[in-house]
Amino acid sequence: MKAVVIRTFGDPDGLEVVDVPAPVPAPGQVQIATEAIGVGGVDAVIRRGTLAAYGFREGHLLGSEVAGRITAVGEGVDASWIGRRVWAFTGLSGGYAEQAVAAVENVLALPDGLTGADAVTLGGSGVVAHFALERARLTRGETLLVRGAAGSIGITAVQLAARDGASAVAITTSSVERGARLRDLGATHVLDRSGEGGPGAPAGFDVVIDVVGGPQLPLFLDKLNPNGRYVAVGVVGGQPPADFGMRLMDAFRRSLSFATFSSDTVPGPDRQAVRSSQFADAAHGDLRTVVHEVLPLDQAAPAHRAMDAGEVFGRVVLVP
Repeated sequence: MKAVVIRTFGDPDGLEVVDVPAPVPAPGQVQIATEAIGVGGVDAVIRRGTLAAYGFREGHLLGSEVAGRITAVGEGVDASWIGRRVWAFTGLSGGYAEQAVAAVENVLALPDGLTGADAVTLGGSGVVAHFALERARLTRGETLLVRGAAGSIGITAVQLAARDGASAVAITTSSVERGARLRDLGATHVLDRSGEGGPGAPAGFDVVIDVVGGPQLPLFLDKLNPNGRYVAVGVVGGQPPADFGMRLMDAFRRSLSFATFSSDTVPGPDRQAVRSSQFADAAHGDLRTVVHEVLPLDQAAPAHRAMDAGEVFGRVVLVP
């Protein structure tokens, strides 16, 4: 089968399409003929070699979420899964391929009316957005800033916060056009990437959800109101300065809180329950997904170039 691996860490030219044997489902796993493959920010971080210290090596087969039809099951898995269209989390590898395997507990049947592209745009990111807002304890009437809102996590967070009654939902973005699209999804104020602009925007925020990280993170800590909560859900802009915690200590009397969040810490059944609800909402038009572009599997490198250049609004999806 065709698959995309990291030949060399670094820029997208290091990605390579190769022929590899199709994976065979182990006990407790299913095999999926992929019809849609999500291209996420974590894929770019792994590709750059940023996470090499965590065991990722050159030759790694990228991809963490797919949608498709189950073609085989491993020992101990109910055979009635065969033939069903599903979304699946494959871990942090194995998704950029014509066939993938996943543990059955990480598989969810797709409702009628939800495409595979929509599923891989919402499946992983929607859960992060939901539980990050829960971790931040955002309540009705509070103000929120979503930093890096043009990706699928930010797009979902904006919608959820607006739906749940936030009094202001500000976003950072790189263009007027993106700002207009995010307003259509529920944003009330549009700021530039440094968090400036936006006439009438709140001077401070009760909650910041940050997908970006990077060297400017301390500047956004300064935008928290007293008792404000900051939740970092990604580092697509790189790691923050090693001493960023000094910003919190300097503001000691404002009782600020900083947290990181990974959906890995949420029990699997809880993730699946939220995902199932969001899939149903999306199928009925109550939650919108934004697919930036659908590309063939062998165009993974251009997809990553677009991400690196900041050109993607929503999610790029690969198809075999």
